[in-house]
Amino acid sequence: MPGVLVHEWIERDGGSEKVLDEFVRCFPDADVLCLWDNAGRYPGRTVVESGLARTPLRRSKALALPAMPFVWRDRPGDYDFALVSSHCFAHHVSFRTPPAEFRKYVYVHTPARYLWTPELDERGTSPAARLASPVLRGIDRRRAREGARFAANSDFVRRRIEKAWDVDARVVFPPVDTRRITAVADWRTELDDDESALVASLPDSFVLGASRFVPYKRLDWVIRAAERAGLPAVIAGSGPEEARLRELAESARVPVRVLRRPSDALLYTLYQRALVYVFPAIEDFGIMPVEARAAGARVIVNSLGGASEWLTEGVDGLCFREDRWEAVADCIPEIDRVPRPSAGSTADLSSERFRAEIVAWVGN
Repeated sequence: MPGVLVHEWIERDGGSEKVLDEFVRCFPDADVLCLWDNAGRYPGRTVVESGLARTPLRRSKALALPAMPFVWRDRPGDYDFALVSSHCFAHHVSFRTPPAEFRKYVYVHTPARYLWTPELDERGTSPAARLASPVLRGIDRRRAREGARFAANSDFVRRRIEKAWDVDARVVFPPVDTRRITAVADWRTELDDDESALVASLPDSFVLGASRFVPYKRLDWVIRAAERAGLPAVIAGSGPEEARLRELAESARVPVRVLRRPSDALLYTLYQRALVYVFPAIEDFGIMPVEARAAGARVIVNSLGGASEWLTEGVDGLCFREDRWEAVADCIPEIDRVPRPSAGSTADLSSERFRAEIVAWVGN
């Protein structure tokens, strides 16, 4: 009997989607089960959506969240195993008639932030969330203790799993496409004419912040830190914070460029051109600093969270120790004591390494 790969919801891009991509490559005969599919990433594969996909709730994750723990239960399907990618409630999944030897493996990006660490997720601060959280935490803990085997994407998340659910997990760092990044020595050669002109217009030295434009990524810290250091900044990405970031850029005392939705080639070029890539978020793991390092950038990351676990201090970059933007600013002048690396990653965080670890964990 085949297995099933379980994921919360499937979007066009995202770190958890990259994990699911590798699951699909590892297990080419497995079905894919999700709440809804907004991307069509897997043509030719059986992708089963939940009942939520046929309702308006698929357009609002926040409104759909209270229903998710119940939608995952007693699913149809006769599978040997389930390999789950979970950052909300996908680990709750169960099947009506599982075989006696059914196994469930859960790769955890994080226990639901809005339940367990609301200080890191604004959804958890609303009155409705605060009211529902005690009940949902109890359900979440019980479901996690039903006998699954767990892997965490960082030691930071492993400790959070232990605290929230009282279960053990191994650590398997997520996949980063480092081989693709390191295959091109100078990513400027991959730019189109408009992108080449844009890069040529940038300052010779700048501080780079790149991620989704959402509050917890703290790209405003990058602008403030660059301003204090007296250096231009480039902010790249997209998201609901774009208007606010543009306002900050316009009022800054140093030049700040905001670039919307850069292509991969442009992003990797920015990594290579930047004085330093700054990643101030308290992140579960943080794929983008690894990408930046693979491209040859020096990085500054938060010592809190998973982003510092792979980094060798003084070799790959620096960690700021106090969780405030001024500490980021203090690090920027120190980056020159970190040698600018040749393109490549000091740690094996490749997609190939990830697939090998997952197959060994689940069993081929």
